[in-house]
Amino acid sequence: MIIVLKPGITKKEETAVLREIRKLGYTPHVMRGVARTVVGAIGDERTHANLESLSTWAQVESVTPIQKRYKLVSREAHPSDSTVTARKVVIGGKKFQVMAGPCSVESEDQLLRTAVAVREAGATILRGGAFKPRTSPYEFQGLGEKGLKLLAKARKETGLPIVTELLSENHADLVAEYADILQIGTRNAQNFQLLIAAAKTGKPVLLKRGMSMRMEEWLLAGEYILANNNPGLLFCERGVRTFENYTRNLLDLSVIPILKSETHLPVVIDPSQGTGKAALVTAMCKGAVAMGADALIIEVHPNPAEAWSDGAQQVTLDGFKKLMQEIRPFIAAAGRE
Repeated sequence: MIIVLKPGITKKEETAVLREIRKLGYTPHVMRGVARTVVGAIGDERTHANLESLSTWAQVESVTPIQKRYKLVSREAHPSDSTVTARKVVIGGKKFQVMAGPCSVESEDQLLRTAVAVREAGATILRGGAFKPRTSPYEFQGLGEKGLKLLAKARKETGLPIVTELLSENHADLVAEYADILQIGTRNAQNFQLLIAAAKTGKPVLLKRGMSMRMEEWLLAGEYILANNNPGLLFCERGVRTFENYTRNLLDLSVIPILKSETHLPVVIDPSQGTGKAALVTAMCKGAVAMGADALIIEVHPNPAEAWSDGAQQVTLDGFKKLMQEIRPFIAAAGRE
C-alpha cells in the first residue's frame, strides 16, 4: 500500500500514521519529496489488515494499493521522478550527467591525467575501478585500497564525485569511506546480501543490470536498496548476453522507456560495457540521450592500447572530448542541459 501524506503536517501527525501502519502489521518506508511525503507500507495485503481506513485521517491525502512485486521502485508508489545526489551533483534532474574515467585505476599519473581531461571536456563524475571482477583469476584484479586512495586524490584535484565498484560485503564500509556512489556490477546484480550491505552504507548505489537479467528481476534487485532505507538508487543498463558476438554485449536501449514507465528512479547507460568497442560508443551515447536517459557512464583511458583491462572499449582523451561535443545537440534536443 502507498500512503501519501498531506503537505505541511507536523512530525507528530506523521509519527501517528507510521505507528498505525506498524500496528496493522506492515513495515513503513518513508520517501520524502519536495512537496509530499510518501509512505510505502510493505506487507502481504491478502493477509494483513486493510490500510484504506487511513484515508479518513486528516493528515492523509490518499491510500493506494500496489499490486506490483517491486513496490518501492514502482512509479505507482512515487509518480514523480526521483533524483539522486552525489556531492551536489544531481542525477535525474534537468541537467544531464556524464560519468567518465578508466576501467581500472592503474597509477596516479594515468588516473589524474584522465580525471583532469574528462572534467575539462564536461564530465561531472569520475569513474574508476579499484576492485575489479575478472573472469580469469590471472587477470589484473585492481589496486584495492591503494586505488581507492588514488580516486580520493583525483576527487580532491578535480572536484569530481567518485563512482567505483563494490565487490564484497567485507569491503562495504571501506569503499563507502572513499566513494560517493557505489557501483554493483553485472555479476553481483542478484547478490542480495551485497545489495543490502551497499544500501546500509547510505551512499547512492548504481545497480547494473545482470547479463541475463529480466526486467522484473532487475527491478526487484533495486527494491532491496530502497527496502533497506536507501533512496539513492540508479539503474544502469550495460548490455545483456545474447547469441551475437560481434559486440561484447547487446546494449538494450529499450530499457530506457521501460524503466521510465515502471520506475521513478534515474536511468544510466553504459555504452562501453554495452558494446565492447570504442568505435561504437559515441553512436550509442547519442541514442541513449535521445531516448531519455539521465546519465552516461563511459570508459576513458590516455592510451587504451596499454590499458590493464578492457582496452578495446575505452575511448581516448581526445576521443572523449569529441564525443562530448557531438552529444551536446542531442542533450539540448532532449530538453536537458
